[in-house]
Amino acid sequence: MNIRDSLYHTESTTRLSELTLLYQFSNTMLSTIRLNKLTHLILTAITTPSSNLFERSILFLRNEKSNVLQGMLAVTRQLSEGLQIIGGHDALGSRWEISDDIISRQRSAEFCLQVRLTRIEIDDSCPLIHQIVSDRGLCRSNDILCQNCPTCHSIKPLCGGEFAAVPLVARDSTIGMLVVDNPETTCEISIDSLQFLQLFANQAGMAIENSMLYSRIEDAHLNLRDARERLLHGERLGAIGEMAASLAHELKNPLITIGGFAGRLLKSLPSETREHQYADTIVSEVSRLEKMLAEILAFSRKPTICFSSCDLEEIIQDCLTSCVTMFEDHTIRTSFSPEAGVWTVSGDAHQLKQVFLNLILNSCDAMPEGGELVLTLKKEPLEGKSVIVSVEDTGGGIPKEMTAQIFNPFFTTKHHGTGLGLAIVNRIILNHFGSIETHNTDHGAVFTITLPLAGYTGT
Repeated sequence: MNIRDSLYHTESTTRLSELTLLYQFSNTMLSTIRLNKLTHLILTAITTPSSNLFERSILFLRNEKSNVLQGMLAVTRQLSEGLQIIGGHDALGSRWEISDDIISRQRSAEFCLQVRLTRIEIDDSCPLIHQIVSDRGLCRSNDILCQNCPTCHSIKPLCGGEFAAVPLVARDSTIGMLVVDNPETTCEISIDSLQFLQLFANQAGMAIENSMLYSRIEDAHLNLRDARERLLHGERLGAIGEMAASLAHELKNPLITIGGFAGRLLKSLPSETREHQYADTIVSEVSRLEKMLAEILAFSRKPTICFSSCDLEEIIQDCLTSCVTMFEDHTIRTSFSPEAGVWTVSGDAHQLKQVFLNLILNSCDAMPEGGELVLTLKKEPLEGKSVIVSVEDTGGGIPKEMTAQIFNPFFTTKHHGTGLGLAIVNRIILNHFGSIETHNTDHGAVFTITLPLAGYTGT
């Protein structure tokens, strides 16, 4: 065999090897849609010793929101020997496979961790990045544009020596970048290897784009399924709510009758007798049930609000006056400190009174051995368009894990009650274009209500 035939044979062998790699990659794309596995297969294929292309490969993907190239993965030749060929050496039917163990080792390698911490800004300060992202052209470290660049904050700090970078393009858009080099042998990257890298990158870009689209479709499908389940759950809750409201309405009348006769019986019995104690228990339990049924009915009805001008200071003062007896019985000290000013809000005075009564009674329940209840009334510090009411007690506070749930219907921290009180409070405040929040202090809980002053409600 003469020299010309030998060169021709060598070139033919090289071309056949490259075509085999491209065929195998095409088959591999059809075998997996997992983005994580696909990226490992791509980088392993061009660094594995059998391909004899590059000694190291790095993948960057474009983040559209932050406009950066984000380091995703790096594979070195030492960790690329785990590439398996499934289907024998038949180029038309074989594909690549890689084990989860190799994937884990590649991902936890020190250089890979360094790459994953790398973020490259996509702007005009780096000519290499501009050529990759905007011009979608291959670039090498020994190109004039790289040699004349005074500083490099992108690839050179990672590679050090000669490297080549090629864009990953899908649907006429640059979605990422592949970087390759030979750090062990420092061999020059050949023109043939670069030409193959461009062909390979074209397929890799489409494969990665398809994988990301599939992931987005899968996420959308899961979101739709979750939304459907929430909708069905809401319909079931609605049906249960209607049944509960109907049942509460039917139970209310006989309970009133039972309570009325039990009250008469209680008055006619001597207080020292056991029968008097029984009747007293019946009266108190009937009263408790009536309150629970009233809360269920109030929550199940669609609220109607008759907006009018309300003096919030007067409403809170009425609530405190109504609870004087309870304060005395529980030895609770109270203070109400409104700032000087006019506290007119647009709303339903009856419903707003229900809000503050509920919060005050909850605070009293939290302080059975006595304590201090402090209410303040002040304007929003910045624009003064809202009024802020805080209700603070010394009852020990709300368990941290329950804070996010206390406004949910039927959730309660008490041993009695329906768990609808704060849910009703929250709904009333929202219907008045306000908000309610809670947090703990060193001694108890604070509920903070924000309501728009009259003229700022948007009604």
